[in-house]
Amino acid sequence: MALIVRVTMGAFEPIAPDWRQVVAFISIASMVLGAFAAIGQTNIKRLMAYSSIGHMGYALVGLAAGTEAGVNGVVLYMLVYMVMTLGTFACILAMRRKDGMVENISDLAGLAARNPVMALLLTILMFSLAGIPPLAGFFAKYFVFVAAIEAQLYALAIIGVLASVVGAFYYLRVIKIIWFDESEEGFQPMPGELKLVLGVSGIFVVFFYLFAGPLFAITSDAAATFF
Repeated sequence: MALIVRVTMGAFEPIAPDWRQVVAFISIASMVLGAFAAIGQTNIKRLMAYSSIGHMGYALVGLAAGTEAGVNGVVLYMLVYMVMTLGTFACILAMRRKDGMVENISDLAGLAARNPVMALLLTILMFSLAGIPPLAGFFAKYFVFVAAIEAQLYALAIIGVLASVVGAFYYLRVIKIIWFDESEEGFQPMPGELKLVLGVSGIFVVFFYLFAGPLFAITSDAAATFF
């Protein structure tokens, strides 16, 4: 994503009106595919794969704006998404039983009763990926959508919001399985390094508003280099 931003905003900046239309189309396709293709997934890794397609579409909303605010939104979005994904995959890697790793979403059933801390942090990450305020994922989407609106890309912003609502369904489905479904078998103890990654990700997502100002200043300085 950093390479795409640098190439488009640098080498191809003189023809920005042309490539902005292409980026907007790719953004819409990614958001819609990520939102609808993930609904029927039963494997947590495939779910996150389609989720990543959708999130790259949201990031491209900022690039389609072609403004300093848009590039700033892309940089901030990628930072937040990276942290959320690291925490989520720490949980996925911890989905291990005596006979090896498991990957089905249904295997998360009963997690709240057997490992409430992991269940709570994974729930927070799912809410953040869905863009629920006041978590970090909400602010990331907010900045790219505002940049699109300021660039008068109203249709792109509306489609992004609607795709985000659809995408929230499969995140909420994971949360429902964690807290309300039951299972007789739990996971093996979570390794210490995964606990650390999950803990740091959870803290970042929950308390993002405390250090959002300094981060925003850094990303703004990075975006300003193109203008």
